[in-house]
Amino acid sequence: MLRRIAELALHRPRALLIASLIAVVAMGAIGFGAFGKLQAGGFEDPDAPSSRAQTLIADKFGGEDNLVLLVRAESGSLDSAAVREAGEKLTKELKANSQLSHVSSYWDAGGSALTSRDGSQALVLAHVRGDSSDVADHTKEITDEWSGDQGPVDVRAGGGAALNNDISEQVSADLAVAESIAVPLTLVLLVIAFGSFVAALLPLAIGLIAILGTFAELFVLGSVTDVSVFSVNLTTALGLGLGIDYGLLIVSRFRERLSEGDDVGDALRTTVTTAGRTIAFSAATVVAALAALLLFPPFFLRSFAYAGIGVVAIAAMAALIVVPALLAVLGHRVNKGRLPWADAVRRPDAPMWGRLARTVMRRPALTALPVLAVLLLAASPLLGARFGMPDERVLPEDAQSRQVSSVLDTQFPGGSTEALQIVTTAGVPGDELDAYAGRISGLDGVARVQASSGVYADGKKAAPAGPAQAALGKPDAQLLTVTPERGSAAEERQDTVRSIRDVAAPGSGEALVGGRDAQLVDTKASIGDRLPGAIGMVVGSTFVLLFLFTGSVVQPLRALLLNTVSLTASIGAMVWIFQDGHLSSALGFTAMPMDTSMTVLMFCIVFGLSMDYEVFVTSRIKELHDSGAPNATAVTRGLSRTGRIVTMAAGLLGVSFFAFATSEISFLQMFGLGSGLAILIDAVAVRGVLVPAAMRLLGRGAWYAPRVLRKLHSKVGLEETPSEGPGAPESQASERTPAGV
Repeated sequence: MLRRIAELALHRPRALLIASLIAVVAMGAIGFGAFGKLQAGGFEDPDAPSSRAQTLIADKFGGEDNLVLLVRAESGSLDSAAVREAGEKLTKELKANSQLSHVSSYWDAGGSALTSRDGSQALVLAHVRGDSSDVADHTKEITDEWSGDQGPVDVRAGGGAALNNDISEQVSADLAVAESIAVPLTLVLLVIAFGSFVAALLPLAIGLIAILGTFAELFVLGSVTDVSVFSVNLTTALGLGLGIDYGLLIVSRFRERLSEGDDVGDALRTTVTTAGRTIAFSAATVVAALAALLLFPPFFLRSFAYAGIGVVAIAAMAALIVVPALLAVLGHRVNKGRLPWADAVRRPDAPMWGRLARTVMRRPALTALPVLAVLLLAASPLLGARFGMPDERVLPEDAQSRQVSSVLDTQFPGGSTEALQIVTTAGVPGDELDAYAGRISGLDGVARVQASSGVYADGKKAAPAGPAQAALGKPDAQLLTVTPERGSAAEERQDTVRSIRDVAAPGSGEALVGGRDAQLVDTKASIGDRLPGAIGMVVGSTFVLLFLFTGSVVQPLRALLLNTVSLTASIGAMVWIFQDGHLSSALGFTAMPMDTSMTVLMFCIVFGLSMDYEVFVTSRIKELHDSGAPNATAVTRGLSRTGRIVTMAAGLLGVSFFAFATSEISFLQMFGLGSGLAILIDAVAVRGVLVPAAMRLLGRGAWYAPRVLRKLHSKVGLEETPSEGPGAPESQASERTPAGV
């Protein structure tokens, strides 16, 4: 198939390019509408008990309070005439807003509990209607209109809806800054890496096609299912990164063949059948890693699978179809716009990498053990890792919603954002409700419980029901609000959720627990339950693909083991930095548990990209080995030929990831630094040291497979068919001779 693609590119290049241009224009026109289809949120399992509780509370009680307006008197007290007039006006207009329900205020009758301890601040609570996108839009409209100086009062917005908006807006602004840094710098580095303006444009062509094609895919998927708006950012970053990876590989191989005397036709045939095969397998391994995200219920994670699989597949097709046609048209003009250092970067060999490989293979244990020890030390903080969900601490301290959360936690009795809700799915007799609320109030970690039958503390009724509590009861449902003990840690509040769920539900229905800590318990359980299956899927599919690629059962095991070492080292370093708080002053974040979703996302993306580089290196080593070169020679020369490509690709992609360190959102900083670090560790420490050391220690056993699997590979393994004559990948004679290294 690859040979046919090469022949088509040679004989019909302009027809291919015209058809490709029409397809790209069509994809761009369709993809433009993707932005109106994508949604915010998506961090929770929609089928989890906490999500069901949220839906039931919205249906039966007007929804949880997801918008909090904190009103502070500029002067005087909350009951002064001017302040009361402003507060009543705010309350009246919010109650008239059709986008809101369940509006309650300090200035309502019986609203005296919604005031701070010092009496200077009051609350207006509301539920914003709609799905995640509607909530985001409505919240922005309300906060833009009401937050800030309102005459005698100052109003600030908080609560879950405002928090999500602040995170989304800050993420968008931070990503714009990161891309404004990464894209120009990447363009400059591409020109330096290729030593030619024309050659440097080809990876950009792959990236542009991949990005536009994936936007079109997201438009289609967003029309039929939930897709996260954050998938756009992965599309642009991964599209550009894979464009660089595939472009470097295929253009470098084409230029190498030209420099060794091939004509354009032979150079292109060899390039497509060798580098093209590597790209196809590389794309398959990345897709296998990203496909594991489809197993997780939150659509935030699934969306990255949609975007990632699309961008990888389209980038590979662009590299295998469009770029060969461009190379056929350009021919030797691919080196146009040469820069002074062009001859150095066009050399097929990178002597430094060859010398490093040769040094490592002389004393593999002596050179590999220190590197392995450092990586295992970096991985050790994983033993104490804790996982959570984004909250107000991911925002900078001057963010409005974070400030409101802080005031609620410290200034308002019972106004903590950590409150839990229990909603029953059926009516509950009064005596059973009374007994149930009493049992809940007696649990460790519970300060008090409010129910339609009264207020409970320490296992007994502390006060009769007032107007606020009476509204918590319906004939077919009951809502109880559980306030945790002040100052309780996140782990203690999660234990409280589990304890509440262990108490038998009153009446004939279920008792569903909702609230932020319940969502965290459910999200961790949802991801944790599916994590073994996802890891098994990644490992199994990668093993099969690498077996088909190499014909060995040892190479896939070696690759999986080394990739695991580099990945755990980078994630361990992130635990040390972001959970334990090291570098918090330098990077400007608040230490907190690792973000569960972002850690899983980083694992899948980095694992896929690491396998990308594994295929790059192994393909050249196998090509030399199959040509008859001894194992040591194949490894040394293979690294010499691919070391520069892998390090340039990793460095250029690392720029995109490290640019996220400029973000003011801590989970973006973690994702960017962790991914960039993992890619550099893989490209330098793993490919440069651990791979040649492992290959030397394994010797001929590196290519072992049982006889039955060798027969299977001979039938189903995808082997390249080298060109004959001068276009062959390497001459047999040169590869059998150590002097050829």
